[in-house]
Amino acid sequence: MKISELKNHIQSSLKETGIEEADSDTGIILREFANVTLSDLFSDPDRELDASVDTGRIEEVISLRVKRIPLQHIVGKTCFMGFDFEVSPDALIPRPDTEILAEEALRDYHDGSKFLDLCTGTGCIITSLIALTNDCYGVGTDISEKALNLAGRNADTILADKRERLDFKQGDLYDALDKGEKFDVIVSNPPYIRTADIEGLMPEVKDHDPILALDGGEDGLVFYRRIIEGAKEHLVKGGDLLLEIGCDQAEDVMKIMETNGFIEIGCIKDFAGNDRVVRGILPLL
Repeated sequence: MKISELKNHIQSSLKETGIEEADSDTGIILREFANVTLSDLFSDPDRELDASVDTGRIEEVISLRVKRIPLQHIVGKTCFMGFDFEVSPDALIPRPDTEILAEEALRDYHDGSKFLDLCTGTGCIITSLIALTNDCYGVGTDISEKALNLAGRNADTILADKRERLDFKQGDLYDALDKGEKFDVIVSNPPYIRTADIEGLMPEVKDHDPILALDGGEDGLVFYRRIIEGAKEHLVKGGDLLLEIGCDQAEDVMKIMETNGFIEIGCIKDFAGNDRVVRGILPLL
């Protein structure tokens, strides 16, 4: 079979099922299971597949994907901030949009900063921050023991000799921390989907991401209220709070920050032009 023939077969199979990401998924399947790169697709599409390619396994992957199982779960990993993170149904799959949150946190650090990541999930945010900074220390908290086990494995793989600079603690937001424990930067991608909206999400999300990582309560703002209120006890004066938000939540979350005394409050958009991160600073006085 030629590369182009396999590509067309995968692509058409996914599109027939209504998978919006059929084109990008096809590229990932070819790379992960047929050792075919984008360069191969464009420069030598009529080349015969290597004899070592397991086409039976590729058919299995297609059959799983058309059942709307996330491709990341099938592959077992996804890329975030340039690192490969193990993924599973135990935690929210890292999304490219969340890289905006990590990138903004990197703007606010100094050597020796202490980061806190609430609702850490796979640990993708806090692990990336520790990997990409100098002499910083991080803590990731999550209520889910399974998520923390996953986050720990990711940190073990990615951080190597920096692993001792990152701790994971189980608990409900700040309950996992010591009383009065302080951080320079707090980040979180909390559950923010309105409860009534969950049923309308794509099958890949509503059926395969943990409900604990999705449900933000009736108005989607339950966790923002708790995180912002609690941040005043756990941020140093002048510290930064950065929160990923849904595209229609900026005004509400900024108002909650303002009510709780934060200053220099602003919103950062993602590459699609949608509101994505709200940030504020705990005043010095």
